[in-house]
Amino acid sequence: MTEPDVLIEKRDGLGLITLNRPRAINALTHAMALVILDALRAWAEDDEVRAVVLTGAGERGLCAGGDIVAIHNDAKNLVAQGDSARVAADSDTGKFWRDEYILNAYIYRYPKPYVAVMDGIVMGGGVGLSGHASHRIVTERSKIGMPEVGIGFIPDVGGTYLLAHAPGEIGTHVGLTTARMSAGDAIAAGFADYFVPSEHLPALLEALHDNEVDVAIAKFAQPAPVSEFIAQQDWIDSCYSADTVEEIAHRLRIDGRAEAAKAAEDLLSKSPVALKVTLRSLRNARRAADLEDALNQEYRVSIASLNTHDLVEGIRAQVIDKDRNPQWSPATLADVTEADVDAYFGALGDRELGLAAPKDV
Repeated sequence: MTEPDVLIEKRDGLGLITLNRPRAINALTHAMALVILDALRAWAEDDEVRAVVLTGAGERGLCAGGDIVAIHNDAKNLVAQGDSARVAADSDTGKFWRDEYILNAYIYRYPKPYVAVMDGIVMGGGVGLSGHASHRIVTERSKIGMPEVGIGFIPDVGGTYLLAHAPGEIGTHVGLTTARMSAGDAIAAGFADYFVPSEHLPALLEALHDNEVDVAIAKFAQPAPVSEFIAQQDWIDSCYSADTVEEIAHRLRIDGRAEAAKAAEDLLSKSPVALKVTLRSLRNARRAADLEDALNQEYRVSIASLNTHDLVEGIRAQVIDKDRNPQWSPATLADVTEADVDAYFGALGDRELGLAAPKDV
């Protein structure tokens, strides 16, 4: 009998969630998100559950993101038919994102300790499941990132909020280049809290059954590794504080350091319109009242993205055909107009996400 894609168990005072698609690095589907949300809601009112623990099956990572192939199929159909944002919001992917973002916000406000073991690869939707947790654990194997601009998309699942509140312009660097964060980087950037060597994870998970969360983690947590991003923050802040993507790229190219030159190369290979929309999204998220406000913006942007050439082309090049040669449209940063960017932020009327922080927060 085939096991379910997400395992839900209640044992020894813990609510245990195991993402169970190891061959797909536990990529998240709509059905999985709904199962997790239902379990969390039930456990929030269950006196027998004192904490929640999220892990991923297999050795490769917690979660590589969302189901990209399904998103590509929806986007391709929407673009071919010239459908509206309203139709996009009612598509399977639009409904998935709505429920996923609701889940992200629920995790952020969860009334009980929520322990996310961010071992291995944690990308995109995986950050949404773990980056808003109360207790976020990384290991020497952790590789954390928001790779969306590489497929013509824009950081979502509350990622713009996390990136915007990283020290200085580190989040802008990560969002525009899809740079991967190590354990030390993730802790420094506010995506994680504790470093536990992977060899100690089994003992930590066992200790959580018999101890309060903070006590169990304290037994195994070690000093955070050095963050390369913090060590390089002088040029990162100087280059990424610019108001436009064009100026950021210019500053990176003339900086003179090899790391900055590599960042410029990485940035300029990404979707030009996605880069500009992402920069505006990050600046807006820095001013957002709360995570819910940022998620509401992300939903508008995501729905707009679902009906664009670049999302279809980006997934084709990176995931479907794997030729790694996307043909972006518009093709250059100079070709992207303010109207092009504005279109991603249009109101959705009765299809708005409409999240609001609890009044007592």
